[in-house]
Amino acid sequence: MSRIGKLPILLPKDVDVIVNDNLVSIKGPCGKSELAIPSGIGVNLNDRTVSVSVLDNTLKNRALHGAIRTLLFNDISGVHKEFEIELEFIGVGYRCEVKGPIVILRLGYSHPIELSIPTGVTVTVDKNTKISIKGAKKEVISQFAAQIRAFRPPEPYNGKGVLYKGEQIIRKAGKSGKK
Repeated sequence: MSRIGKLPILLPKDVDVIVNDNLVSIKGPCGKSELAIPSGIGVNLNDRTVSVSVLDNTLKNRALHGAIRTLLFNDISGVHKEFEIELEFIGVGYRCEVKGPIVILRLGYSHPIELSIPTGVTVTVDKNTKISIKGAKKEVISQFAAQIRAFRPPEPYNGKGVLYKGEQIIRKAGKSGKK
């Protein structure tokens, strides 16, 4: 049994959860979400708590126990209060802008990079070098932020690139030359 999977999830007052066979529907002030539950995992709703249990004790279901509980917890937290990831663009000429459902990144390449914003995600830009990604689904906004960061990951010599807010880059010394 998973230690994480055993923990009950307390529901906030403004979040409603409906359990149908293998589908859990969650509604809250920041949106709604649905999570498909595998056949060997059970979800129980008692008063204002949700618990996840293993129905048949196979290796696969025991492995999924904690993961399903964490996904369910993230969905409940996301519809109650949106998740937010902030990115910073550090480098000469690095900037971004939002035009409708598209994010345009200028990261030192010969062409701008255009990415479409996933559904359920809102993107705001501050001072052309800071971008804020908000949404109810943690895995969707994390994947979108990682996709943006993958175009210019931070490099250790000059410290340029796309960084998460507050991230520290360990700098390396460059070539020392002849002595």
